[in-house]
Order: sequence, then C-alpha cells, then structure tokens
Amino acid sequence: MEPSLTLDRFCDLATRFAVVPLAVAVLGDIHTPVSVFDQLVGTDEGFLLESVEGGERWGRWSFIGWDPAFTVSARNGITTCSDPGVDIPEGDPLEVLESLIGRYTVPPWDEIGVHVPRPPLHSGAVGYLSYDTVRYIETLPNRPPDDRGLPEMLWQFVGGLAAFDRLTNSITLIRNVFVGDDPEADYLEAVRHLDVAIERLTVSPSIAVGSVLEFDELPETTQTIERDVFMAVVDRAITEIRDGEVFQVVPSIRFAAEFNGDTLAVYRALRIVNPSPYMFLLQSGEVSIAGSSPELMSRVRDGVVYSRPIAGTRPRGATDEEDRSLEAELLADPKERAEHVMLIDLARNDLGKVSTFGSVVVDDLMVIERYSHVMHIVSGVSGELVDGIGLVDVLRATFPHGTVSGAPKVRAMELIDEFEPVARGPYAGAVGYLDFSGNMDTAIALRTCVMKGSTAWVQAGAGIVVDSDAAREYDECVNKARAVLAAIAASRELER
Repeated sequence: MEPSLTLDRFCDLATRFAVVPLAVAVLGDIHTPVSVFDQLVGTDEGFLLESVEGGERWGRWSFIGWDPAFTVSARNGITTCSDPGVDIPEGDPLEVLESLIGRYTVPPWDEIGVHVPRPPLHSGAVGYLSYDTVRYIETLPNRPPDDRGLPEMLWQFVGGLAAFDRLTNSITLIRNVFVGDDPEADYLEAVRHLDVAIERLTVSPSIAVGSVLEFDELPETTQTIERDVFMAVVDRAITEIRDGEVFQVVPSIRFAAEFNGDTLAVYRALRIVNPSPYMFLLQSGEVSIAGSSPELMSRVRDGVVYSRPIAGTRPRGATDEEDRSLEAELLADPKERAEHVMLIDLARNDLGKVSTFGSVVVDDLMVIERYSHVMHIVSGVSGELVDGIGLVDVLRATFPHGTVSGAPKVRAMELIDEFEPVARGPYAGAVGYLDFSGNMDTAIALRTCVMKGSTAWVQAGAGIVVDSDAAREYDECVNKARAVLAAIAASRELER
C-alpha cells in the first residue's frame, strides 16, 4: 500500500517542517479501537483515546498511539526524556513542555497527501499533568509527601497513530517523522513502520472475548482518610467557609486495591460501566492510567478556548418520567444552582486571562447532560484566544479546574494540602493531547484508575460548601469511586 507522500515530496516538506507525518488510509469496518490497541500497542507504551457523547453515542474519532517518538516525564521539578538525542531545555516541567510543543512544526493536513478527513489529532503529545504541577503555577507552602513516586507529568510524543473514524469506517495510519540529518533514511523507516502496522492489523487480537460483565463486586481496599477523619475534615472546611476563607473546597479520599497488571482489561471494564465524554488509557513503563472522565479541563480549537464546568448531580431515573422529575428537582435546587454559578464565574475569570477583551461568553447555561448512571448540570464557556498565547499558557490559566479545588483557588488548594495526607498525583490533574498545529483537548482526571506494579488507586472528592452534611459528603466520595473500583474487580474476567 502506497504511503501518502513520495520520497521527493517528503524531502521537500522536511526542509520546511520539523515533523512530517506520513500516512495511509485503510478500511476499519472489521476493527474496533480496543482491538486495534491490542494489535498495535499490546503491553508496550501507547495510548487509546475515545469519547461517548451525551452519555449515549460513541464519538466519531478514536485515537490509538503506539511506538512513541519519545516520552518526556518529570519528577521533583526535573524533566527527563527517553531519547537522549532530544535536547531538553532549561526550566520547570511546564516550561519544558511549552518549549517542546513550540519547537516542532508540522505541514497543514492538505499537504500530507492523504485524501481522508483531517482528524482532530495527528501529531503532538498525549499524556497527563498531575494535580501537583500546580506548584509551578502558584506558591503553595505545605506540599504533602508523594508516597508513590509517580511522575509529575508524563507525555508521549506521537510516533505511530491510528485515527479511527466511525463515520467513514476508516483508519488513517500515521507515522510522524521527527526530521533528522538523513531525510531519505527517515522516510524509508517511516514506510517500514506503516507496513508493520498494516501487517499487525491482519493478526487476530489476543484479548479475551469475555462475557457481559457483572459490576456488583468491589475489591478489597484501603484508603488514605477513614470516614470519621473525613467527616472532621468536612467540619473544618465548613468552619473555614464561615470564617470567609473560601466559598468552597474539594477534599478527596484515595482508595487502593490489588491490581492484576492488565491495564487494557481495566479500561475495557471501565468503558462498559461508565462510558463518558473522555475515555482514555495511557500505558507506560512508569505508570499507567485508565479513565472515564465527564469533564473538560480546557480545549483550544482553531483559536477558540473552551471550558465546560460541571456541578450538580442526580442519579438517573428508572424511566423517562423519573429522569424528567429528577432533572427538574436538580435545576430547582438553590444549593446546586449557587455552586454551579460560582464555577461558571470561575471559568469566565480563568478564560479571561487568555482571551481577547469582551470575547468570553457563556454558550450554554445550566443544561442537563445525562450519562449512564447520573445526570449533571453543565454550562459552556468560551473565548477567542489572544494572539501569541500558547497551549501551555492556557493550561496555566485554567489549571486546576475549580470543580476539583474550590474557590478562591489558591486558598482552597492550601486547605487541601492541610486536609489530605499524601500528594494527589494524576487525580484532578489534566489528561489529553496538545498538538503541533495549535489545538488541545484535555479532560480533568476524574473517574480514573492509576496503576503501578500490583496496585491500582482510585480517588474521589466532594465539594464542600457552608451547608454541606459531612456524612453525605463522605458517601459521595465513596459512590464516585465505586464505578472505577467495580471495573477493577470485573477486569479480572478480561485478562489477556
């Protein structure tokens, strides 16, 4: 199968761009994103990104990344790269990420020579920022210890990518070539990578077929904060609110369970029990994360920046009539409405830092979105990005999201450091992609399983306001974690 670019055309683009994608489109009607992940990635480094829209429909695009060009990670403020040939600039981890994203340029999609629709992602970096990278944005004096030794950030720079298009039933296989001293050799190596990928897609997946899973079993767990201690934390938070320190703060509990080591099995179970707008599996030798987050962190698309705060939750009803009744009750709840309006204001303020004056608008005001088990109040906020503002600038302005910290943000985060005994790690951070053409899509790392060695961790929080009930807030944390913990237990039926 012929690649999208001839050698001569590739060499011409290589004189003008730092990264040149080589692509080939194949039929995808006999594949699924999960089977393609198993065929191309297996147990190696890679990622899988999917989406469920409105809680009921799979999104158009899924992305499978394999054989990354290189991986960048940071610990204790020091950034390292898996490829010693990549020059890592000076600076804190966010400055390094900003520099690397800005270093690489790619040709426009219509110059790549493949006659399929442009996927939202075709080059760039996929990974996460831990919640703790906020310390490179704000000064927070009391840093909890990191008892797991996880990277503060981890980004796989896209080498091989399969863009799975459900609308056209096609898969665009892409090899991003980071241009070196010998473009001809780079081209031939990229063609070889694409040929190997096509061959792998003809081999049957190794994953178990599995039966329809039951999700009534939970694994044995330990937790960082026991019930009575968490209730005392809630009482302390209410005191701080009454004293005028904050309007809201979001303490969390981390649960630990034994893990069987099969990250894809956990993801498969999670996408069944909790399909969400942001489904992700990031697999690496340092740490792996699988998640099904309902909430956007920040998105940049063609010069427009977006936020979509979620606050206010009810369980789904057993019937349409019960759904409508619960929806009306939720929208009429003054506590839920007040909390949601506060988070809209916080999102407008965050986007205002990087948007042109007067361009920040509320696109959707307090609409209900229904998911498999719950419904939420959701609003959309957007603004026109100021010229010269980069993707990492947007993350700095919006990170972390107010729904996982509280408001005002800095004081709320100071209290979180006092309330929680250990570092949060990936939980409440950002996970997604930053591409070299100036677009970004990141989710808040919620409903997320963090896996390392033989242990999996799940973390969940509750937004505390002045009239919160401590017992209910504890139960909310447990209930939020339940779906992911159930997926860990059910995944044992799906081991590869």
